[in-house]
Amino acid sequence: MMSNLTAVSEIILVGFPGLPDAFNGLVSTVMFFAYMISLTTNGTVIFLVTFNENLHQPMYLFIANLATSDLLFDTVTLPKLIARYWFGASTIPLRMCFFQIFLVHYFGGLDSFLLMLMAADRYVAICHPLRYTSIVTNKVVTISCGFCWTILSPSTNIAATVLASQIPLCGPNKVNSLFCGYTAYAALACTDISRPRKVVFVFAMVVLLVPLGLILVSYIKIIVTISMTRSESLRRAFSTCLTHLLVIAFYFAPRIFMYIVSNIPFVRIKPDVGALLLYLYSFVPHMANPIIYFLRTKEIKQTLRRALQGSKFREKA
Repeated sequence: MMSNLTAVSEIILVGFPGLPDAFNGLVSTVMFFAYMISLTTNGTVIFLVTFNENLHQPMYLFIANLATSDLLFDTVTLPKLIARYWFGASTIPLRMCFFQIFLVHYFGGLDSFLLMLMAADRYVAICHPLRYTSIVTNKVVTISCGFCWTILSPSTNIAATVLASQIPLCGPNKVNSLFCGYTAYAALACTDISRPRKVVFVFAMVVLLVPLGLILVSYIKIIVTISMTRSESLRRAFSTCLTHLLVIAFYFAPRIFMYIVSNIPFVRIKPDVGALLLYLYSFVPHMANPIIYFLRTKEIKQTLRRALQGSKFREKA
């Protein structure tokens, strides 16, 4: 068994399986612009929230944390994918593949927990508006986000990396995916790994369903509060939740669907279809989320407008 484990020293990232080489240039260009859009939009959110004191408020601190997580996820995955199609650099050392597995699951789980905290923020803001400033302070936000970054997300996602490192490989080393993730890597196993698959599936469902359950409870209580009070101010406040709900739908729905479908024995998703779906729910939301917040959040739009006007004024001067 040990010889099998040491037989493979590097992994080949296939990217989009079945894609003709003639499309490599087009795909790499699309990936490049996707990364540039993510870098620009998420970077702008992080910059505005960090350096503008008017945005040093709980809701915007949560948005900045989410933008940071999304940008780091894209930085961990997209440059290697671009290099695979742009320069033909498709190989990745085995240890780096394990490291990418950890980071992919880490940032994916972190998004889940941050969205849960954002739902809790909206719950307190609408259901307990008079106590909001005393309950949700910048210190509380910093501690709760820090707990997610340093303890909660690492502890709930390390299992995928540990179990992946114990999978015996007997020769095949082509990962039919856009990056190293547990499901794609586990497909290379030369022995039965049904038990580790179940363990990873349980952890994934905990990371997804527990935050989603708390989010749904929060919004049910928000809706009940608004329907009971019939306050116009609360209805306006609920409009700020629509942005969050849209982001939640982008994040949770496709992931839960893919995890469940991939663990149904008699259901098989074609590798090329799976890679396309992976791209759509992994990278598109990271480009869309900052734009959604720009369009729906008045303070961020005003801050960006003032920053642009200030730069134009300095250029004329």
